[in-house]
Amino acid sequence: MLSQPPPSEQTLPRRPASVTSRSATNNRRHRTSRSHNGGSSFRPQNEFPNFASTGDVEIIVNADGQERRYMLHRLILSQCSGFFEAGTSEDWSRAQAQGHSPATASTLDFGSRLSRIGEEEDEGDLETPTIPTSPPQGKCRWRYELDWGHQDDEVPMLVQRPPVSTIFGGDQTRQPPAVPTKPPSSSSSFFRSMTNKSAMQSAAHIPHQSPDSDIIRDYDNLFRIFYNYPPVLDNINIAESYINCKSLLNLADMYDALEVVGPRIDHHLLQFQSRLWKQIAKYPPSYLKLGYLARSKVIFGEALVHVVGQWPSGASQLRHSVPDSVLDLIEDKVEELNEKKMITDGKLFRLHLTTTKGERVTPSNGYMEWLALSLFRQWLIENTTPPPPLPPKTPSANSRDAARTNPQSNASSNRHAPGPPIPSGHLYRLLFLAGNTYLPHDEIKRFLKLRPPDQSMDGMGNREFREMVKKFERRMDEIKSLARETVRPLMRSWLELEGAKEGGLGYLVCIRCEDGEWPWD
Repeated sequence: MLSQPPPSEQTLPRRPASVTSRSATNNRRHRTSRSHNGGSSFRPQNEFPNFASTGDVEIIVNADGQERRYMLHRLILSQCSGFFEAGTSEDWSRAQAQGHSPATASTLDFGSRLSRIGEEEDEGDLETPTIPTSPPQGKCRWRYELDWGHQDDEVPMLVQRPPVSTIFGGDQTRQPPAVPTKPPSSSSSFFRSMTNKSAMQSAAHIPHQSPDSDIIRDYDNLFRIFYNYPPVLDNINIAESYINCKSLLNLADMYDALEVVGPRIDHHLLQFQSRLWKQIAKYPPSYLKLGYLARSKVIFGEALVHVVGQWPSGASQLRHSVPDSVLDLIEDKVEELNEKKMITDGKLFRLHLTTTKGERVTPSNGYMEWLALSLFRQWLIENTTPPPPLPPKTPSANSRDAARTNPQSNASSNRHAPGPPIPSGHLYRLLFLAGNTYLPHDEIKRFLKLRPPDQSMDGMGNREFREMVKKFERRMDEIKSLARETVRPLMRSWLELEGAKEGGLGYLVCIRCEDGEWPWD
């Protein structure tokens, strides 16, 4: 009897090591490069911007030969936009269905009837599988296309169209191409030839970005924000970023989505910090409108302080571009600022000094103090009121002859318009800084040397005059200290801009928008 060795001891034919390793390597390479495109394991894309499995709203944006397709969710669109909430509501969908033409309605109904033919013929057969009546998941129920209108000045807007259906029911939506798991194996010679070809191309053949591409960018950013993705905006150039944000906000305003888009714009612009404050100080009306659309309390409040301080210089830019609630807020704040200035001016003119007994100074009990108050009030009047017009000259004989020959020149010479008012912001800052910023030492000396024609200072020595100047300056410093405390409420700055408190601006910035006064509340 022949005995066979156990299975563990059976010898198998061995191949050379090089052949075995090469075979295993070839098998692994073929396994990894296997493509499932079009096979049973292929799964369509189900992520932004094409939710092929769960999306039910198709949006097509065409601009300048470019096309963007989105398959999104009605639930998210209706929560973020009032436009889509109304367009995809049951009432609107029923009205759209009733408005279809008979041919379209029969075509839409023909597919559903064909899908039920087998079920009606085999009714009662338990072994025949029944066809589900509920629509499949991810079926397109709403379809929007960007309509450019019939005129050049019309703003393009999404318009609802009936979904494109086939005679077999269902919808004919374009599925996105399959994304392979790995790129196909390439040849080094192919890449070398393509590199040489691209190097020979000149810069003149590079396509230039047209304004229509901005529309695609805005729509893409709008839908990205709906799905909580960050918008693609400029993070370096604040001027370019302002243009992008303004265009996106206008688009969100069209589709009633400012509540969702505004916080994203606010967060993006606040990253610029000091550069943003400088831009707002340079263009306050523009950023006031942008802050209103974005519902940004920081940007709107910063721009409002500048607009109120410079009013009415920016009135022409805001009259027909912002709602009446914003204009009413500006006018209320301007009135509040003017009231504060009137109260401060009254306090400045009522400033007074007292004697050691607590009495107000008069020419009889404190001539030097009374004289210092008179000089301060005179300086205040000269810097708060425009200069008076020049009196008309008495015509002479030669001027009468010139008037007869050219009466228009004579009429224009007698017409003297008052000078422009002095900016109050600069005056109040001088009063707040005090010291030698106004009524300095030399001006006080010139004032004290003034005497009536019948009086002279010959009997007063230099030492006595210097003592009188020192005493006068001490009294003037007391008046300046009182004036500084009087204007202190006007010197408060509510700006984020650096240097506003040091007098870098020529207007007051002490007014702000309080809680409960925002125009969108």
